[in-house]
Amino acid sequence: MESTILKSENFSAWFGEHQVLKNINIEIPRNNIVAVMGPSGCGKTTFIRCVNRMHELTNDTRVEGSIFYTKNDIYKMNPIILRRFIGMVFQRPNPFPTMSIYQNVIAGYTLNGASLNKNEKDEIVEDSLNKAALWNEVKDVLHRKGTFLSGGQQQRLCIARALAMKPEILLLDEPTSALDPISTAKIEELLFELKKNYSLLIVTHNMQQAGRVSDRTAFFYLGELIEYNDTKEIFTNPRNEKTQNYITGRFG
Repeated sequence: MESTILKSENFSAWFGEHQVLKNINIEIPRNNIVAVMGPSGCGKTTFIRCVNRMHELTNDTRVEGSIFYTKNDIYKMNPIILRRFIGMVFQRPNPFPTMSIYQNVIAGYTLNGASLNKNEKDEIVEDSLNKAALWNEVKDVLHRKGTFLSGGQQQRLCIARALAMKPEILLLDEPTSALDPISTAKIEELLFELKKNYSLLIVTHNMQQAGRVSDRTAFFYLGELIEYNDTKEIFTNPRNEKTQNYITGRFG
C-alpha cells in the first residue's frame, strides 16, 4: 500500500457566505499524479489553494475540517514553512518580470531572506532547471529576463522556481491551459519525471490530459468530491452518474 502524503478530512471552505467546498475527504498517495477535474466553478482551484493556504490570502474566507500533510495539520503550521514543502505553479506562466532566469529560480530564498553563497545558488539553479528540463535551453542566457523565454519555457521556469525550495508536493493549477500543444506535451513529459521524486496534484479542465498523465482522478462538482479512484477506472467504469455524464460530455 502506498503511503499517504496528503489527506483532507471533512474539509469545507467559504468565500464570505458562499460555500465553495463541502466536506471533502481525500487521500493523496506519495509519488502519484492526482488529477482534479470538473466543470468551471466546482471548487477545484479553491481546493488546491487551500492545500498550501493561498486561500486565506483572499479577504473574508474561512475553512472547517482538516488537511494533513504527512501527520501535520497544515492549519497549525507556519504558512511560510508549509509553502516550502508544498509548492504551487499557476495557470499562466508568471516569472517575476524584473528578475533574470537565474534570480527567478532562487527567488524563494531571496524573498525569505535566506543567505546562500554563490556556489550554493549556482548549484540550486542548475539542479532546479535540470529537474524542470530547461537547463540545456537556458544555461547560456541565465542572466536574461525570465520574460524573454517562450510561454512553455516560462512555465518550466516557474516549475523550477517551485522545485528550488525542495518541496515534497507540487500543486499545478491548469499548468498547460495557456500553452500550445508542443509546450503542453513537454510539460506532460516532465510531470512523469517529477513523479519519481514528488507527489503532484494537478487541476485540469482537459480530460484527455487527466487520462494521459494521472494515476488517480478526483471529480469535483458544485463543491463536492463526487468520485475519486484510479484514473483508468474513472474513465472506463465511473460509479457515479454525474461522473459518467461529465466524461461523456453531457455537461461541463
